[in-house]
Amino acid sequence: MRFTKEMTVREIYGPAMEITEQSAADDYLAAIVCYLVEEWGRPIAEASQVAKKNLGYFAGYYDAETRERVERLFQCEHPFFGSIAENGRPTPEEAFNIGVKVGEKMKAEMEVQF
Repeated sequence: MRFTKEMTVREIYGPAMEITEQSAADDYLAAIVCYLVEEWGRPIAEASQVAKKNLGYFAGYYDAETRERVERLFQCEHPFFGSIAENGRPTPEEAFNIGVKVGEKMKAEMEVQF
């Protein structure tokens, strides 16, 4: 797989949601990391961290089975909800409250920059 800067997040991370084999997951993660290193100039360790965070976040838009599989195959977790294996699926109320907290934190960080 070859990624380009013109590709959408869905085009990059969507195919990973269909992967069911560890070897395919390893190859796909390696391709994303290469892309982040080559196209965005990220160091390898940072690129791997970014790729896993994005995979975990993207999997959060899918059903619990897909999210669990993606987290297991790519050794990642949702950046705000944590691991589905450890925490389960958040209720709508929990997801909302986490979103509010994340938004408040981001707002505070933005205010510090100005």
